[in-house]
Amino acid sequence: MLSPKRLAAAALAIPLFCSLLLTPPAPLSSADPDPGGPAAPSATSSSSMSSFPDNAETRRLMQQTLSAAEIQKEIERIGAEQSLLEQKTAELSRQADEKQTEIAEKEKRAGAVIRAYYTGDRDPLFMAFLSTKTISKWFILLDYYEMIMGRDKEILADYEQQYHDLQLTLAAAERSSKELAELKSALEEQKLRVEALHKEIEGGIQNSGDPQNMTALLEEFTAYWQNIGMHEVKTYFKALSSAMNHLPQFVESRDGVLKRRGVTYDLNLKEEDLNEFLHSQNKLFDNFAFTFKNGSVIASGQDGDLSLRLQGHYTVQEEPVNALMFHVDSIVFNGFELPDTTRASLEEEFDLGFYPSKIVSFLRATEVDSKDGVLHVRLDLSF
Repeated sequence: MLSPKRLAAAALAIPLFCSLLLTPPAPLSSADPDPGGPAAPSATSSSSMSSFPDNAETRRLMQQTLSAAEIQKEIERIGAEQSLLEQKTAELSRQADEKQTEIAEKEKRAGAVIRAYYTGDRDPLFMAFLSTKTISKWFILLDYYEMIMGRDKEILADYEQQYHDLQLTLAAAERSSKELAELKSALEEQKLRVEALHKEIEGGIQNSGDPQNMTALLEEFTAYWQNIGMHEVKTYFKALSSAMNHLPQFVESRDGVLKRRGVTYDLNLKEEDLNEFLHSQNKLFDNFAFTFKNGSVIASGQDGDLSLRLQGHYTVQEEPVNALMFHVDSIVFNGFELPDTTRASLEEEFDLGFYPSKIVSFLRATEVDSKDGVLHVRLDLSF
């Protein structure tokens, strides 16, 4: 675990290499980083950060270090999920065994009832019912007959319910086992990825000419990302997610964005309109530029030595609710691209989707495209 002083060194020394490594995009407003930041760095830390030139090999090692740190987080997440799933699978298997034991006796009783009807064991009762000569005996036999028939139905219905419950439990256990197998496979895959990255990083450190200072640089860079960088990225994702909740109201009130064509609607959202909307929602987006082109949605900006570039695309989702779901294709923070595991985690944690039913309850999206500075969405009526 790095000391508070070393974390402090990372937070203030990182701009020394960020300013060398980055070609800044359009200015970006402050992401309001944690005000309780680290204290001032030591001179040796700053010296170690600035002692390495801005070259492709240093950048490559830093990119690999960032990827390794993020993939390691995914390994820990998968490991925790695997442990929970193992417990769930074991519990479902236990429940299935108990239900199979319980259903065995009910199956024998249900079988006896069915055999009674097939072999004619109930026929004498039915014949007695038909041949009775007095109305009082007829009602007595009717009550008796209904009692037996009702009990038979209860036995069969009870067996049917128990059998249905057993099948559901077995199906759930099978799904859980399959998910567990997939998780184990994913865990092994990520472990191999991070192992390969660590080997490459170690080789790069040894070939750097100054392994000790290069190790310190990468440790400080990792600490910077984990304590400041990830917080910055999540700050913008959280603000975007919050703003997207209000986008349907903006679309509905903005002249020219939503047009009716017979039984369909065309939604054409210009990037200028989206940027104006976002600026009105949060000052973080004052200099944060969105563009639509070639099927992608791209957002980028910079605040001093912190820069962020996000690229993704929309697809139509039908279930569980019709929506335009945003998929993150690329995140570049301070010139370093975050790995796929981080993109997936942020996509799951923050909903950047657009829900047409929030405009009008009977509208549903059927097509989406983004090009030439406009997000095009076709909306159909759905009753």
